[in-house]
Amino acid sequence: MEWNDKNEQLVNLLVKDVEVTKGQAKKVIALLEEGNTVPFIARYRKEQTGSLDEVQIRAIMEKWQYIQNLENRKEEVTRLIEEQGKLTPELKASILKSTKLQQVEDLYRPYKQKRRTKATVAKEKGLEPYAEWLLTFPSSPSLEEKAAEFFSKEKEVATVEEVLEGAKDILAETFSDEPTYRQYIRDVTYKQGKVVSAVKKAEKDEKEVFAMYYEYEEAISRILPHRILAVNRGEKEEVLRISIAAPAERIVEYLNRQVIKRETSIATPLIKEAIADGYKRLIEPAIEREIRKELTEKAEEQAIHIFSENLRNLLLQPPLKGRVVLGVDPAYRTGCKLAVVDETGKVLHISVIYPHTSGEKKREESINKLLDVLSTFKIEVVAIGNGTASRETEQLLADVIQQSGKSISYLIVNEAGASVYSASDLAREEFPDLQVEERSAVSIARRLQDPLAELVKIDPKSVGVGQYQHDVAQKRLAESLNFVVETVVNQVGVNVNTASSSLLQYVAGLSKTVATNIVKKREEEGKFASRSDLKGIPRLGAKTYEQCIGFLRIIDGKQPLDRTGIHPETYSDVKKLLKQLGTSEKEIGTEKLQQALKDVDVAKLAEDLNIGPITLQDIIDSLIRPERDPRDDMPTPLLKQDVLKMEDLQKGMELEGTVRNVVDFGAFVDIGVKQDGLVHISKLSDRFVKHPLDVVSVGDIVTVWVDGVEVNKGRVSLTMLQPEKQEV
Repeated sequence: MEWNDKNEQLVNLLVKDVEVTKGQAKKVIALLEEGNTVPFIARYRKEQTGSLDEVQIRAIMEKWQYIQNLENRKEEVTRLIEEQGKLTPELKASILKSTKLQQVEDLYRPYKQKRRTKATVAKEKGLEPYAEWLLTFPSSPSLEEKAAEFFSKEKEVATVEEVLEGAKDILAETFSDEPTYRQYIRDVTYKQGKVVSAVKKAEKDEKEVFAMYYEYEEAISRILPHRILAVNRGEKEEVLRISIAAPAERIVEYLNRQVIKRETSIATPLIKEAIADGYKRLIEPAIEREIRKELTEKAEEQAIHIFSENLRNLLLQPPLKGRVVLGVDPAYRTGCKLAVVDETGKVLHISVIYPHTSGEKKREESINKLLDVLSTFKIEVVAIGNGTASRETEQLLADVIQQSGKSISYLIVNEAGASVYSASDLAREEFPDLQVEERSAVSIARRLQDPLAELVKIDPKSVGVGQYQHDVAQKRLAESLNFVVETVVNQVGVNVNTASSSLLQYVAGLSKTVATNIVKKREEEGKFASRSDLKGIPRLGAKTYEQCIGFLRIIDGKQPLDRTGIHPETYSDVKKLLKQLGTSEKEIGTEKLQQALKDVDVAKLAEDLNIGPITLQDIIDSLIRPERDPRDDMPTPLLKQDVLKMEDLQKGMELEGTVRNVVDFGAFVDIGVKQDGLVHISKLSDRFVKHPLDVVSVGDIVTVWVDGVEVNKGRVSLTMLQPEKQEV
């Protein structure tokens, strides 16, 4: 990257929108252009970036791409106008100082090659000089006398009315193309206009999902993102008719003030008609489209942000390590599928029971089979999918666990996406001899053992923590969710000797092909003994190795440092450090090494070793906790041993629950009954809450109180305000 004057100016533009220093932005851009990945830069180039995290680095990357696109468009628009011989120094200066694509497009609009419009037809008839004459605001001759000069058999202009109408069309388009007018109208419509929703076809809304929007209006400047997505969906399903109500009178008055130079001119009435027509026919619909597009994009960004945060917290759910788990995929007619997996996720047993729809005999058989499975495989935890027949299956398991006399807990697991995975090529490849439902039971069990390792096998859009995910730009959603998965996978680190190709492909620098090649070599030749063994993997070149290797762990390998997050590029520095402390690599993670590192002067040591202090601190942290997992700091799953029914709930009852989903208007909490309860945003805290994500996250264990129960509708409302703090 050559930092010439132009690029320096572009970086200045970038730092106005992204909260980083100019030096940080330049360094990140240079690192990205060298082919470094976002996770690698965030983890191993902290000295250069000032410890920017993945989100900040991605923000720089995206803004830089936008600015580059803006510059390219400026060059193209300048060239196109110049080719028409209409590029003035003032216009060129306006284009060059534009900071948004919309501004560039507004400036280009008058020169854009248009499809045939009323105005272009009028110009073809030779009426443009008449329109220009009107704009001189003449006193004489009369409009009719002047119009007669433009009659032409050849151009099919024979009447005064045709001349006047053609001139009006030309003027209307001229006014509508003026950039300053459009910007004013856009701004005033945004500030004073309203989104208006009316019912179009109520019969298409059988469940009255959109009833509140049948007669609804709200200020454009205040409407919440989830309401925009709701009315958009209602419009798409032809239930609603949506429009933008602008302050039309004020806008037309403004246009009159800008255009009319002499009220007493014979041309003024006609020009006012052209202004009103230009606004109503050309400007208003275009501005409405622009504002609705902008509102939708902002609402989509918000929905994608919420989905991303929820997904991040879901993926960071702590694994339930070292437990033998029974996974249960509940169902009525087709039976409940059972899958037992050992501590490593290996399948030990598959079977099916029919406790719900086949009479007492089958129920007894099911109970006996469950008791046998619990005993034979020394089950420690049961994971029950939350789909059809979930709560009936929960009751059955709770009874059976009590009957067994064993200390076994259970948990309702969100099985969203399990069926998608079970029917996928990946699942067929992993379990060729199992039925789809049996694979689902395995997935449910493994989700409890290691949510991250299992959820990466599923399209992130299918994991059940979104809001209006089908109504947003799918490409942008996929990019954002994949970024979240990649960030979490690299923050956690991956055991290269146990990871699936689905997990490995999210490691920085690794493609799907290389991830598959790693698994293939592991299966053919056995476990990798050191990180350096990966250099022989097909398609894994030097740059890819540099990017990925720090995130890949080898436990019990030849090199103790390979089990840490320390990058091999600093191994020689680490060895110097250990030698200086009088310890060795074999003592990583021991009490002895922890004590030795406890009181070191990081700044002095960094100077002695000629290594950055931030990098050195990361190395020290890794030596103290070599296999540190950020998920260990998250709340552990809420295990249960008894059942709660909706009918048992009473207003004011105190419960513990797990946050399952966070949306704009509140949070859904699993309190152990059939339906997750909603904590409305107003009941999350006794202080003002701008957004629920400021208070709760997916996976949080929270204390709630029952605020209301509608058994017939299956609704539970909850509050996180203690009863004495609740408003009367």
